[in-house]
Amino acid sequence: MRKFGLWFWLLLMLIGLSGCPKAFKGNEANLPAGVAIGDHFYTQYSFQYEKNRHRTTNYRRGLLVPINTEVELVSWGRKGFQIRVLPSGPVIQIENVQKHTGDTVEQAFHKMLARRPVNLRRFTPRERKLIKAGKVAVGMRKQAVIAAIGYPPVAATPTLDLDEWRYWSSRFDTFIVRFRNGKVVAIIN
Repeated sequence: MRKFGLWFWLLLMLIGLSGCPKAFKGNEANLPAGVAIGDHFYTQYSFQYEKNRHRTTNYRRGLLVPINTEVELVSWGRKGFQIRVLPSGPVIQIENVQKHTGDTVEQAFHKMLARRPVNLRRFTPRERKLIKAGKVAVGMRKQAVIAAIGYPPVAATPTLDLDEWRYWSSRFDTFIVRFRNGKVVAIIN
């Protein structure tokens, strides 16, 4: 009986593990127009990832991938896609969490990646330094905040016209970036 139980759990684990990656590859027929596996892109904002995964909910923890990092599209699936940080960095699984972003996988892809790097000259020298570090500070403009830490989840910030944007530090912790006249006046943990 013990052998059966062990084999049963091993089989269940094998089935579970084999099904997970398919959500992030095998759907290449549905790539956006003009996009192919192996194409190179640049990150349009700084983002963080843990255990080689970034959720578009945009948790602010883990290792930083700075804005304008060159990446290669590795695979495309129904729940997201995979990128490789170039020249020889890790493969990162980008999981689109549509209920938090309001975006399809394709929309999330186009927010995050583009063929050209972001022109950082439109930001002040102080904003550029913070953007490259993936940090937000008082005095930054809204577009600089997006470049530095990405978009806030629409579940808590339905429009970027609001003066308070709520981000998640983790699954259970949030912080608010408060604006006045389009500039950060407070960061509330």
